[in-house]
Order: sequence, then structure tokens, then C-alpha cells
Amino acid sequence: MLEVRDLSVSYGKHRALDGASLKTGRGEIVVILGANGAGKTTLLKAMCGICEGRVGGSVQMGGEELLGLAPDRIVETGIALVPEGRGVFGDLTVEENLTLGAYAKRARDEEAGNLERVLTLFPKLGERRRQTVRTMSGGEQQMVAIGRAMMSNPQVLALDEPSLGLSPLLCKELFQSLAAVRKAGLGILLVEQNAKQSLAIADRGYLLENGEIVHEDSAEKLASDPAVQKAYLGAAAGAAAPKAAAASTKPVPPRAPTPAAAPRPAAGPSPSDIAAAALKGVGAAPRPAPAPKPAAAPAPATTPVPQAAPTPRPAPTPAPSGSAPDLSALVSRAAAMSSRRPAQGANGGAQSRLPTRPATPAPPAPPPRPALPEMPRPDAGSSADRLKAALEEIEAAARRAETYRPAPHTRDTRR
Repeated sequence: MLEVRDLSVSYGKHRALDGASLKTGRGEIVVILGANGAGKTTLLKAMCGICEGRVGGSVQMGGEELLGLAPDRIVETGIALVPEGRGVFGDLTVEENLTLGAYAKRARDEEAGNLERVLTLFPKLGERRRQTVRTMSGGEQQMVAIGRAMMSNPQVLALDEPSLGLSPLLCKELFQSLAAVRKAGLGILLVEQNAKQSLAIADRGYLLENGEIVHEDSAEKLASDPAVQKAYLGAAAGAAAPKAAAASTKPVPPRAPTPAAAPRPAAGPSPSDIAAAALKGVGAAPRPAPAPKPAAAPAPATTPVPQAAPTPRPAPTPAPSGSAPDLSALVSRAAAMSSRRPAQGANGGAQSRLPTRPATPAPPAPPPRPALPEMPRPDAGSSADRLKAALEEIEAAARRAETYRPAPHTRDTRR
């Protein structure tokens, strides 16, 4: 049905395709395998009349020569192309995209039958006939592109990388759909890099390298060919897998046991427990004095200096456990301690009994400064009275704070 002989394409001095020959029959899937840049897309474009390079050779459809014809005339002969990247109209609905595919004269009389056939092959398109295509997934958009090409009532369907950008699950559904399209009697020329799944549904295959067809055989023999497996099916990685598995069976020396981590300390007391303990200890008896440390060795060649014995202080009266201290008792104890203090020397401590030394003549006194006027000071009374007054003022401030209520906020409406 479709026959290509010695097809060559050049872009200036670069020869992209050199003497490629292949054929596709009715109800047959033919796959073209090749690396990137091998000339697969150029081959399909040259067949469909949209190649920008210089094309030579022969492309015949049912005995009719296609080279030199306009692309719309080639579509009328029965060839439809699904380009790489789908090429759908994203702002149109599914039904509108499919209807545009029936623009060819050969498809207008059978538009309703072709639409029914497409929706039978792709049930999802029937469920989403009114949906905008750009809101669909990549696999669904690929179904729209294939269905639009089938609406032209072709005899041969050429597909360029239909699984590009699809997930493995969508790829599987796509190739199942292509197998169903073959059963409808169409010939399929498939350019695909997914060699494993394309050979699984194909009848024959061609290997394209550097613009030349280097091998042709059935899909089953190509899938079992060691050279094809190494180049396209990843057999080298599969052969290396058993070696890696065998290497992984070597005994591994046991590791030294890892020492157990130290247990974490228990959580500390809560703030409320700390506050309760502090309140209980306010009036508790004083802690026992720590045991005296052993005396250090006396320093050599020093004369011991007699020190004045410290004046013992009266022990505070313990307050009942769990209650706050009485303020009047604190004031009385402070006044008693203040009246029993001994006379202090110039250094603020008790009068020392150090031996007197000969007086050193003092430097001449500086001239006296003019006396500043003495500011009147309030008579605060004795130290006990001052302490009592301060405590009473603190109590009064605390009572005022408890009864304080802020005035309600008023919004100023003046402009």
C-alpha cells in the first residue's frame, strides 16, 4: 500500500536521510527504531510533504507518486500524520478537534461513521466531548490527536513519538489503543524510542542509523537480536545485573555492637512545683552550715595578725510552714538587729586590733571649695521607721494594683 524507495533528504550540505526504503501494508504495524538525530522525523515529514529540505527518491501510495504534491493532496491519498508534540488545538473542545480532522473531501461523507469509530476506540473521548482539550492530561490529548487523524479516513497512519512525555501507565494504554486501531484495518507506521513496547505490538521493524536503513526483520526477531537488545532494550544493563547480584551474596563481616545510648534525664519540675517549693521555704529554718574545710598550710615567714571575732547574729524566728511571713515581725527583727550592731571603724567593719604604725605626714590639703547651700531634707526618722514605712507603702501599692481597672477606650471622632 505505502512504499518508499531510495528516499534522500538534504539540509544544505548536511545529508539527513540517505537512500531509505520501506513499505507498509493494510492492517500492519511497522516500527522504525533509531537514536536521536538518526533521521526518523525527517523520514515522516518527507513522506507527508512538509519537509523543508531537498527531497529525492520515490514515495508511492497505491501506485500514485506523492513527492512534489501539496500536503493537503497527500492527505487526500490516504496518509495522516500525528506529529511529535500532538499539535492539538488546546482552546477547542474534544468534539471540535475531531470534527476538524474530517475536513478532507474523502472523509466528509463518512464523518459520522468515523466519529463513532473513534469514540468506540477511545471511550474517554466520548465522555469528555465538551471538555476543552488544554485541560486534559497528556495521554488524553494524545488520544485526541490520534482520533483527529483517524477522522480523515486514512489508509496509513504515521505517528511520530506518540509516547513522548507520558507516564508508563499511559504509555501502556496508548499502545493498547494502537493495537485496536490496527484491527480496524489501518496501516500504522510508528516512529518510537520505546523499543520494548513498540516491538511488542508491531509486525515488522526497521533500524535507522545515520540516515540509512541498516536492518529489516520481523518484530519478534528484532526483539531477540543481541545487537538490538544492546542498543535499544538495555540488555547490557540486564546482563550486568546477575553479576551485581552474585557479588552481593558475599558474606558480610558482622559489625561491632553499637553501645546503647545513655538514658535521657527525666523531665524537671514544672514551674508551678518550683513556685510552691519556694513559698514553703520562705519561713523555713536556716540551712545547716557546711562542714569547715581543712585549714591550708601556713604561709612561710609571715607574722600572724589577730582578727576580731565575728559578732553572732540572732537566729531568725521560723515562720509556720506553708504561710507567708508576718510583715510586723520582720520589722521588729530588723529594728532589733539594727540596735545591736557594734561600733564600726573607718572600713565599715568592727574596730580592729592591729598594731599602730608611725603616722605618715599627710600631703598639704587643697584649698577649701566654696560651700554649697544645703538643701532641706525631710526627717525620715530611724532606720526601723524608714523600713516600716517602705513596707507599708509596698502593701498599699499592691492593694491599689489589685483594685485597678483601666478606663474604657474611647475613639476620638474629631476630624
